[in-house]
Amino acid sequence: MADAKIPYSLNSKKVAEATTNLLHERGVTMLEIAELVMILQKKYYPNLTMEECVENVEAVLSKREVQNAVLTGIQLDMLAEEGKLLSPLQDMLAHDEGLYGVDEILAFSIVNVYGSIGFTNYGYIDKLKPGVLERLNDKADGNIHTFLDDIVGAVAAAASSRIAHRKQEERELETTGTTEEDNNL
Repeated sequence: MADAKIPYSLNSKKVAEATTNLLHERGVTMLEIAELVMILQKKYYPNLTMEECVENVEAVLSKREVQNAVLTGIQLDMLAEEGKLLSPLQDMLAHDEGLYGVDEILAFSIVNVYGSIGFTNYGYIDKLKPGVLERLNDKADGNIHTFLDDIVGAVAAAASSRIAHRKQEERELETTGTTEEDNNL
């Protein structure tokens, strides 16, 4: 039993590893998410590399708030696959009910980490459903990814937003020697 005088604390490294492991177990790679980032940002940054996309996906996934959303959503999908949720929630998740929007709300918690541009990125990629999102949305394999497809899209949207913010900062530094943030101090 834990010592009552020591406050609860979970090792952040364990949470990060669990997040990465669950994504991998569910068949999602960093490269697949990075490919979505490339789709979202290539038009705006023609010299963007896949390496930069992966780096930004990893940066988004390093945030504890994002890790919490990923762990929660994936585990709800897994419980639904095992039939362990009560009805009607079990049925809503099993059929990816169109009027069930909690999966998107959880995705918004990820998108919101990097500002409002993430919402538009998320909406676009969620509607388009390219690459890994198309696979996760395919119900033919019997797996439930009600939360996972939105989570993956949200991570890609957040990574895209992170790139946009950083590229803007780089442009400002190149042209003026300062950033807008510097000017507001």
